[in-house]
Amino acid sequence: MLNMKDIMETITMIQEEHLDIRTITMGISLLDCCDSDIDKSCEKVYSKIYRLAKDLVKTGETIEKKYGIPIVNKRISVTPIAMLTAASGGDPVKYAKTLDKAAKDVGVNFIGGYSALVHKGFSAGDRELIESIPRALAETDFVCSSVNVGSTKAGINMDAVKMMGEVVNRTAELTKDRQCIGAAKLVVFCNAPEDNPFMAGAFHGVGEPDCVINVGVSGPGVVRAALAKMPKDASLAEIADKIKKTAFKITRMGQLVGSEASQMLGVPFGIIDLSLAPTPAVGDSVAHILEEIGLEQCGTHGTTAALAMLNDAVKKGGVMASSNVGGLSGAFIPVSEDAGMIDAAVAGTLTIEKLEAMTAVCSVGLDMIVLPGDTPSTTISAIIADEAAIGMVNSKTTAVRVIPAIGYKEGEMLDFGGLLGSGPIMKINDKSSDIMINRGGRIPAPMQSLKN
Repeated sequence: MLNMKDIMETITMIQEEHLDIRTITMGISLLDCCDSDIDKSCEKVYSKIYRLAKDLVKTGETIEKKYGIPIVNKRISVTPIAMLTAASGGDPVKYAKTLDKAAKDVGVNFIGGYSALVHKGFSAGDRELIESIPRALAETDFVCSSVNVGSTKAGINMDAVKMMGEVVNRTAELTKDRQCIGAAKLVVFCNAPEDNPFMAGAFHGVGEPDCVINVGVSGPGVVRAALAKMPKDASLAEIADKIKKTAFKITRMGQLVGSEASQMLGVPFGIIDLSLAPTPAVGDSVAHILEEIGLEQCGTHGTTAALAMLNDAVKKGGVMASSNVGGLSGAFIPVSEDAGMIDAAVAGTLTIEKLEAMTAVCSVGLDMIVLPGDTPSTTISAIIADEAAIGMVNSKTTAVRVIPAIGYKEGEMLDFGGLLGSGPIMKINDKSSDIMINRGGRIPAPMQSLKN
């Protein structure tokens, strides 16, 4: 049973410190929608999504009113569409448009799963889907896409890495009249989790139930406010303990929302993702937590250590509060979505090299980073390869979501609006990685893979 006293203690957090449930995400399996006729398959896809998710938004709004807890996004994730393309053939963009229509008709914010899992190689449908991603994201509004190119068990598929550098650039090019927004809805993973409720990387893994509810909590502002009340001479052990206790309370609220949504919708409760997800709003920043710990500005020396402590304490507190922890569960560092990260990047304190180091100790990776518009595809592929290597060797999830700002140069800004925020175009290394990327093949799995 949940202790309602623990939940009610969060009211101040909600009203004053930007605490919210970032998302409730319904995962839906589309395996029973496979058909050799793509048009029939699309009909089945729409019908199943609408049948299961038609009350998702209403349910979220009911829970918001009942407990006074903001639920910012209601989302859907589906089986990787490459699997359906393998059975049906045809133009995969038909699936993207079907997903987009379903998302609009049920009223959700995003739908994820225009995805392919190619960490060990390409099977039927994978290449077709990957090549279609630029068109799919340009011709839809709510569809998000992801591709898993590596894993600790399999190594890194460098042929897929090369393809994704090209795909990211084409996606940005096709949406350059909309601030290159297509690339902001595309993420490239290593060790992608099957139960991630956060976009753009959410998809419904093949080991998941037919339908499930996953919850993503938030709360950077709450953690920062808690640390601001501590004396400046408090030890780092005391800081970690305060973060842990705060994460416990945040996660209990997520547990309540997930349990309620599961019961009301009649589908199993999957996981709570503990990730601290920032927003561009002042006071809702992971970077500001790190600065509250004692850094003059995020990105300076000590940032990686502070982030490692934050990430560990959040997980320890969350695990004590729920037995349903999954997804990514750590601290997100998306540059354009975090007011403190934006300030640090504009000041030059936070560089892409420092962000790469930080990704070794937190959730995901190089996220919502705006690159100069003339960045070569091979350079983007090399950035993806570096992140995938960190994930592969450390047995953790890493990812890359970068936006080439077509027509813009270093130092200018792109503004996506809403939760996606705005980002400065960051300086990157101008030396070539062409020969390495064009070699192709596969980087073998590391020794860490031999655990059986």
